[in-house]
Amino acid sequence: MYKLGVDLGGTKIESILLDETLNVVKRKRIPTPKNDYQKILKSISSLVLEISESISDFSLGICTPGAISKQTGLIKNSNAQCLIGKSLKEDLENKLGKKISMENDANCFTMAEAILGAAIDFDLVFGVIIGTGVGGGIVIDKKLYPGRTNIGGEWGHHTLHRNGNPCYCGKTGCVETYISGPSLENHWMKLTGKSSTLPKILTDIDNEIGKKWKDEFLENFGFGLANVIDILDPDAIVLGGGLSNIDFLYTEGKESVYSKVFSDLVDTPILKNKLGDSAGVFGACML
Repeated sequence: MYKLGVDLGGTKIESILLDETLNVVKRKRIPTPKNDYQKILKSISSLVLEISESISDFSLGICTPGAISKQTGLIKNSNAQCLIGKSLKEDLENKLGKKISMENDANCFTMAEAILGAAIDFDLVFGVIIGTGVGGGIVIDKKLYPGRTNIGGEWGHHTLHRNGNPCYCGKTGCVETYISGPSLENHWMKLTGKSSTLPKILTDIDNEIGKKWKDEFLENFGFGLANVIDILDPDAIVLGGGLSNIDFLYTEGKESVYSKVFSDLVDTPILKNKLGDSAGVFGACML
């Protein structure tokens, strides 16, 4: 049976078709409609029909921002807020006349990296997305562990600083409000009074203010992932999302994590992903 996957991202929707031996047969990307639920449904449906043309026997997996509530079947905890409270899975199944497997982007990322990517040699894998938001997923023995209520791995909404930065989820002090791309840019603005993009900031940290910004970033990154290791003790952690390209997270970042773990032995590999921004769509196929 062929496997068809769709990754609904903030800027692009990607679809890929794999054959029985997981070779790529077709793939295509299109822009994601902004803040328009009906247009998103139409775009995904059209893309699936195009990619599956002349293929009758295929499974369909979809990677989304946010999770499906087991209680209501509606999307929750999504930073793409036009999806919150929507019956995305049911609406797409009705449009396509086909059953769908659906998981959030961090879960799909972790599935892909555990089965096809950087963590293929490990049993218990914690996958991390650090980009516009912060998310995570857990895969054990190549099988997804979403948790009792589909929030397994959501370390981005652990409280890092009580009464800290406000978060869209309604709480304060979440990990996401300190180490996501937008939060790091906002912190730079507070420290310098100047607006800048993260790539530009990373070229401008060889000074006193830059060192303070970097040290605080590493401290928050370290506490956030050390908490994960203390609870889960995974065989490997794989980093994904735009911030996974920051080299010092694998050196100074790892040291910061290790220094905060509750153990006399800390050797958890912190790995860079191998599948890049296509990990989500490969993970959707693996569902």
